[in-house]
Amino acid sequence: MSMLPKRYPAVILGTCPVPWTSAYEFDEALFRRVAADLCRDLSPHLYVFGTAGEGYAVTDRQFDAIVAAFRAALPATAQPMIGIISLSLGTMIERIERACAAGFRDFQLSLPSWGALTDAEVDVFFAETCGRFPSCRFLHYNLQRAKRLLTGADYARLAAAHPNLVAIKMGGENAPAFDDILTRAPALQCFFTEFGYAAMRDRHECGLLAALSACDHRLAHDYVAARGPRLAALQETFRGIHRAVKSAIDPVATHMDGVYDKIYVKHLYPEFPLRLLPPYACADDGAVQRFGQALRSIPRPAA
Repeated sequence: MSMLPKRYPAVILGTCPVPWTSAYEFDEALFRRVAADLCRDLSPHLYVFGTAGEGYAVTDRQFDAIVAAFRAALPATAQPMIGIISLSLGTMIERIERACAAGFRDFQLSLPSWGALTDAEVDVFFAETCGRFPSCRFLHYNLQRAKRLLTGADYARLAAAHPNLVAIKMGGENAPAFDDILTRAPALQCFFTEFGYAAMRDRHECGLLAALSACDHRLAHDYVAARGPRLAALQETFRGIHRAVKSAIDPVATHMDGVYDKIYVKHLYPEFPLRLLPPYACADDGAVQRFGQALRSIPRPAA
């Protein structure tokens, strides 16, 4: 385990899905209530507009309205983060500027995904985001959807160039890739979803990206605290949750990430709508019912 201080703490990182009315207008009251509850029950380290938060789909008008509501929903002690996703670097810069004006200093970046960036283009991207806003902190979401997965060597180069690149977020269970990044760029905090977190946390300091645990916030806290047999038992619980959500939706259809996150939040808030912004398809209420039924049969380790 590296002794180099991390640039960001090893916390639980959670997402705030966005509710849309039947007319596809932003439901601000519901959003603010859910965001405040997540801050209290899951983590004060919350973000909006990750891939699950439809950051790729919102207009500038919607972006500004949701950013303002997010700020208003959270206490001063929260550590909120704004996701920035666009094919246009210029749009990304403008959105960072407007979110800065609204009081935000932490941002989550995804690479433009129209085509895979070259090494030189990656360097330009981070220079125009991290380099342009030295008073802000940046987390990079490293995912295949962006057509370019960054490696340990990439992050070592970028971390050396940009002291305000502070963290990385990744899904999946690719332990060799995770270990490579954690070893080569030890100052960057890494956030992994439940299974990757369990595989890495005993060898490296890392944080939990709440994905499956978004359907039961107590499980996220139990998972971080668990060791030994209890951790193994909780992993089996999460395997069961993963099977439950996969079996609840159409196995043939291709779904955006937000489909799953909105099933989890609707499981906790029945009034929360499942809609995604068009043209993307959402789950139906039957999927939530099937998920809830399957969830009740999953064993939970005793407290």
